[in-house]
Amino acid sequence: METVDEALRVIASLNAEGVEYVVVGGVAMNLHGLVRATEDLVVFIRPAPENVARLRRALHALWPDPSIEEITAEDLCGDYPAVRYGPPTGSFYIDILTRLGEATAYADLVAEDRDVGGVRVRVATPRTLYRMKRDTVRPIDHADASALRRAFAIDEPWEG
Repeated sequence: METVDEALRVIASLNAEGVEYVVVGGVAMNLHGLVRATEDLVVFIRPAPENVARLRRALHALWPDPSIEEITAEDLCGDYPAVRYGPPTGSFYIDILTRLGEATAYADLVAEDRDVGGVRVRVATPRTLYRMKRDTVRPIDHADASALRRAFAIDEPWEG
């Protein structure tokens, strides 16, 4: 339950600062009704310096942690498009991405808004999640892709 509560706190702060983001990963699976254990929130953000600055402000609003300043536009918009942030307390993590190699970039994501306990959440659609997960090497992604395919009658090819 900590993950869901913490994820919603982070998402509410992202919304308050106007961060352009899309939730993917286990939290997104849960938001689509497919129960999956997860200990992190995975968000894609638009790779622009001003959006990264808004992200840092959103995180600072939750945690007075100087290491948040290590999350830079130079990294996220450059050669290191993924950062894992662990707040100073708890076991909750936030994976912040702007792209996954050549396979998926922020601009490729199709998202929809969901209301979760009064918090607007921008979440990748089931078809988008399926496309992200179907060809990876991680067994959890194959299980997610299979579950998405069955639950949402996705009729696209699957290599898994």
